[in-house]
Amino acid sequence: MEINQITEKIIGCAIEVHKNLGPGLLESAYEECLYYELNHHGLHVKRQLALPVVYKDVKLDAGYRIDLLVENKVIVEIKSVEAIAEIHKAQLMTYMKLANIKIGLLMNFNVSRLKDGIVRWII
Repeated sequence: MEINQITEKIIGCAIEVHKNLGPGLLESAYEECLYYELNHHGLHVKRQLALPVVYKDVKLDAGYRIDLLVENKVIVEIKSVEAIAEIHKAQLMTYMKLANIKIGLLMNFNVSRLKDGIVRWII
C-alpha cells in the first residue's frame, strides 16, 4: 500500500472517530478508538511504542512513546488541546527522526471539524 493510501485511510478513520465522539475527551479515548478503527480497516498498528533516545551509540529509555505507528510507515501523534502549538510539531518531528520514519500525522481532536486539526509532516 502506498503512503498516500495509508494516510488517507488513517485520516478517514480519524474523521469517523471524531464524528462519533466529538471534541472534548482525553487523548487516550481518541487513541483507543482510532486504534480500534484502524485495525478494523485492516491496517497494522502498534500502540504506545517505546522510542529510545540514542546518545553516543547508547540507547536510553527516556520514556518517549509513539501514540500510533501505522504499517511501520506513519507516526500518528494524537492531541486534544485548544490549538496545535509549535512544540507539538517539534515533538512529532523529533519522534520521526528518532524512529527513522518519513511521514507523520499530528491530529488534534479538540476541534469542531477534524480536518482543521490535522497536520501532515514529511521529512
